[in-house]
Amino acid sequence: MDEILRVHVKVEQSDMVEGAGKTVCMVAFSGTADGPYFQGRILPGGIDTQTYKKGEPAALSARYMLEGVDDRGKPCRLFIENNGTETEGKMRTVPTIVTDSVSLRWMEEADLWGTVDGTEDGVLIRIRRG
Repeated sequence: MDEILRVHVKVEQSDMVEGAGKTVCMVAFSGTADGPYFQGRILPGGIDTQTYKKGEPAALSARYMLEGVDDRGKPCRLFIENNGTETEGKMRTVPTIVTDSVSLRWMEEADLWGTVDGTEDGVLIRIRRG
């Protein structure tokens, strides 16, 4: 299980609405990303929508764009859609990546999964393949 990317998310703002049976929280964020294939930063506009429904596991759906350089040192962008659910107290995600990097095109077809761990000012997302 090869770790391909670490996304260091810093929470900027959050807004919440509590309905009769469901709570939705939208979290705006910034941050950086690094790993063996990409180094860069999260562009403005990253948002994570978290839903909590009574009697069901928490769910998240994050969408964000990264700008940086690929493993060949060429400028590129990655779009990531990361959807996940909480299982046994841990958040496990299924990320989808779109990139304009020729070197990283394999990420668009790879079998990817991720984990989310809390940090002092946000979360650390680890994306792995395999």
